[in-house]
Amino acid sequence: MKALQLIKYGEIKDSLAFNEISKPPVQSKDVLIEVKAAAINPIDKSIIAGNLQGLLPIPIPSSMAYDVSGIVLETGDEVSNFEIGDLVYSRVPQEQMGTLAEYVSVNSAAVSKKPGNISFAEAASIPLAGLTALQSLENAGIKENDKVLIHAGSGGVGSFAIQYAKTKGAYVYTTTSTSNVQWVKKLGADRVIDYKTEDYKSIVKGADIVFDTLGQNYTAEAFEVIKKGGKVVSVVGPLDEESAKMFGMNDYKLPAELARLSADHEALYKFIFMHPNGSHLEEIKSLIEDEKIKPIIDTIYPFIKSIDALVHLASGRAKGKIVIQIN
Repeated sequence: MKALQLIKYGEIKDSLAFNEISKPPVQSKDVLIEVKAAAINPIDKSIIAGNLQGLLPIPIPSSMAYDVSGIVLETGDEVSNFEIGDLVYSRVPQEQMGTLAEYVSVNSAAVSKKPGNISFAEAASIPLAGLTALQSLENAGIKENDKVLIHAGSGGVGSFAIQYAKTKGAYVYTTTSTSNVQWVKKLGADRVIDYKTEDYKSIVKGADIVFDTLGQNYTAEAFEVIKKGGKVVSVVGPLDEESAKMFGMNDYKLPAELARLSADHEALYKFIFMHPNGSHLEEIKSLIEDEKIKPIIDTIYPFIKSIDALVHLASGRAKGKIVIQIN
C-alpha cells in the first residue's frame, strides 16, 4: 500500500516521501480501516521538525498523521463492537500512527462509528481536535453559565471548543484576528476579541476557565483573567506535576512563575495530554448528528498533495481543519 512517511527530521518538503509499504497487521483488538480521508494537525508539523523526539520517539521511516475516517475491512478476534463494512472515525493511538496511507490498523477502543450526517472528509476533521477540546473542557469541569476564554477561535481545536462550550451553556470569549472575527462569531462565541485591535486582558475578567491553546506568555497571562478558584487548562504550556509523572518525570516541578501565579490566584493549572477514546467520539457523534456541532474545514487536498497540505498547515493560516482525501 502507499503511505506518506517521515524519512528524516527537518523541513517538510525535504523530510517526507511516498513509499510502498506492507498493509498493517491486525491484532486481536484491532480493526483494519480502508482510509477514505485523514486530517493533519499541528502535532504532525512538530514531529516532522523533530521537536518531539524526547516525548514521542518514533522509528524512521514512519507513516504520518493520526486522524482517520473510513470503512472497516477486517476485525480482530476480540472485537465485538464493529463489523466489516462499518463506517468509522478515530484518532489512532500513538503506536499506530500513520493515517496518511491507504489502510490503517487501529485499536477498536479508539474507534467510533462516524456521524451519519457528514462526509468522510468532515468526519476525519473531528477526532484529534474534538477530543482535545472535550477532554480539556471536561477536565476543567465546564458547566452552564461558566465564563470561558478560548484562545485561537479560528483554529481546529478552538473552533470545536467554542461549539462544545456552547452546548454546555457557557459564556464564551475567544480571540482571533481581524479577518476572522465575523466567521468566528458564527460559531456561537459570545464575545469575539480581535487581538490585533483589542487587549483581551482588559475585556475578560473573572473567567471560570481559560483554555490555553497558544502557550508561551499566554499561559502565565491566563492567571490575570481567571477568577479565584478557577482553572487554567493548557495543551501547549508546561507540564503539571501529575502529568509529568505519566511520562516518568518523577522529580519534575511546575515552573516557579506558574506555581506562584496559581497560588496567588487560588486557581488550578492543568496540562492536558489528549488520549484516544472511542466513547468520547461517540459523544461527539451524537452532538454532530443533533446538529449542535458542525465540522469546520479549511481545505481538502488529494492524497498526492499531502506535502502541500502540510506546508499549508505550517503557515498557521488555516481556518478550521486541513483534510486529505485518500480514496
